[in-house]
Amino acid sequence: MDYPILGTIKSPADVKKLNSAELKNLCSEIRDCIITTVSKNGGHLASNLGTVELTVALHRVFSSPMDSIIFDVGHQCYTHKLLTGRFDRFDTLRTAGGISGFMRPSESEHDPFITGHSSNSISAAYGIYKAKRILGEDGTSIAVIGDGALTGGMAYEALNNAGNGKNNFIVILNDNEMSISKNVGSLSNSLTKMRNKPRYHRFKSWFSKFLKSIPFVGKKLNKFFFSVKEVAKEIVYNKNIFTALGFNYMGPVNGHDISAMESLFRIAQESERPCLIHVITTKGKGYYHAEKQPDNYHGVAPFDLEKGASSAISKNYSAIAGETLCRLAEKDKRICAVTAAMADGTGLKVFSEKFKDRFFDVGIAEQHAVTFTCGLACKGLKPFFAVYSSFLQRGYDQIIHDAATANLPLRLLVDRAGIVGEDGETHQGLFDVSFLKSVPNMNIYSPSDFKELEYRIEYAAQNDMLCAIRYPRGGEVNLPQFDFTADYVLFNGGCEKIIVTYGRLFSEACSTLENADVSVLKLNKIYPLNKEITEILLNYKYVYFYEETEKSGGIGESVAELLLSYGFKGIFKHFAVDNKFLASMSVKEAIRENKLDSESMIKEITKDVSES
Repeated sequence: MDYPILGTIKSPADVKKLNSAELKNLCSEIRDCIITTVSKNGGHLASNLGTVELTVALHRVFSSPMDSIIFDVGHQCYTHKLLTGRFDRFDTLRTAGGISGFMRPSESEHDPFITGHSSNSISAAYGIYKAKRILGEDGTSIAVIGDGALTGGMAYEALNNAGNGKNNFIVILNDNEMSISKNVGSLSNSLTKMRNKPRYHRFKSWFSKFLKSIPFVGKKLNKFFFSVKEVAKEIVYNKNIFTALGFNYMGPVNGHDISAMESLFRIAQESERPCLIHVITTKGKGYYHAEKQPDNYHGVAPFDLEKGASSAISKNYSAIAGETLCRLAEKDKRICAVTAAMADGTGLKVFSEKFKDRFFDVGIAEQHAVTFTCGLACKGLKPFFAVYSSFLQRGYDQIIHDAATANLPLRLLVDRAGIVGEDGETHQGLFDVSFLKSVPNMNIYSPSDFKELEYRIEYAAQNDMLCAIRYPRGGEVNLPQFDFTADYVLFNGGCEKIIVTYGRLFSEACSTLENADVSVLKLNKIYPLNKEITEILLNYKYVYFYEETEKSGGIGESVAELLLSYGFKGIFKHFAVDNKFLASMSVKEAIRENKLDSESMIKEITKDVSES
């Protein structure tokens, strides 16, 4: 499809030149472009469709990059990318070498901060704002927060800090699910409309200056008048948390009315107080399927435009984890499930419906989730906290302080462990092994197929221990039968060379058995290591360790240290992600690029054969 208006937008300055009719057509073209691209590449659809007019209004009032606009969560930024010179590359969204699905400073000067995870926008934007003032730079800073990000505690820490002071720092609350500030009655509605008009704020500013200009008593009169006004306002309105924290609360305003939003944005731009503008949007707006089922269109794989994305739960590790917990919870009333705003993603939707009193969605608050789970555990319940690997990073202190120190049976289901693919740097599950194995009392398992995952969850339910069961995104592949109840399994023993691995890469290692003279040692329990593996590995001249994690702090380092302590005289080679961030690409591409695939394994083994 041709985009006659969108195709002419080379920078935000071009958006300011459009009339109202052109703006309406622009929004329509943006929606079509986003829907078409996501249907081919996958990505975050509903959240981006809801922020089209909001983003257009922002770029009509503010001047990026002088004014820093930060979207939180970053998956709301597709329209922003289209309006800031990336339309010509938008079809490369989330592909190898293409543009990211999140804000990325290395990609454009219009992306001032990286925002792959939630709840950091206000902190970052306020820091940028203060830096501008110190450096004497022009422009302000705007945090656009929504889509659940305000359930993260860090956002409130930032609001508490930013609400103090005389500044025109701006927070846009994109409310696409619920009203934050509940107003009551027709008087309240009338006053809200009045307060959202520009002339009201201009009069308010003029009147304050007039009072202050009165000799001797002016400042006292101004303070008295506005304190009375605040008391009166609190009688009419339910005072909300934002006003209590020092923000000038403005709204709510229709998030699909560009003109109305522009008016409030200009008022905030001239304000001498930090402002929070409450914008009401419809998630998934403009695409029937996404409006009707926004949760199913939060993050989607490629789909058919007419039929829409499939809502059926495919057989993947997340679904198996959820099914297993449901089966165990039927028999054991102490089993609970905890999630941090990811019930669907972690496979807990059915559990949430069948066991409502034992299911807890705590919002985007992983720190709280870990300690809350510990609280359940210390009273004898058996809670499992299902969380994406990259999001578990936020709960590291709580794992150490609240779980490990007391040796509480915190049971972690670490979803999306390893390479996740198209979501890129901020979502790869490459760090959990490194930080979890440094925690005393922690037991780490990495299942390679569904049966092993089921067994490990059952085992964790039957034994009180601090443990993490990590598994990849997606489904299983065909594997040879093995004893998943043991700590390790040896295949084709007695060769000169041996591959040691775990998790998803076991399938890659299995492929080498058909094409090379090599043994394979599969680790089921990856940490602490069973010392018996030392006796096995000391018999080999070449040991190749492969893992789908960061090399630094990986299990390979621990194996190398163990072998060295026992006087290993052979050659040890460690293959992992070599201490770097992985950009957007498919899982298959990333595994091949980092030489973790079976073909690379065979080449390495063959090379050593020819050199020996």
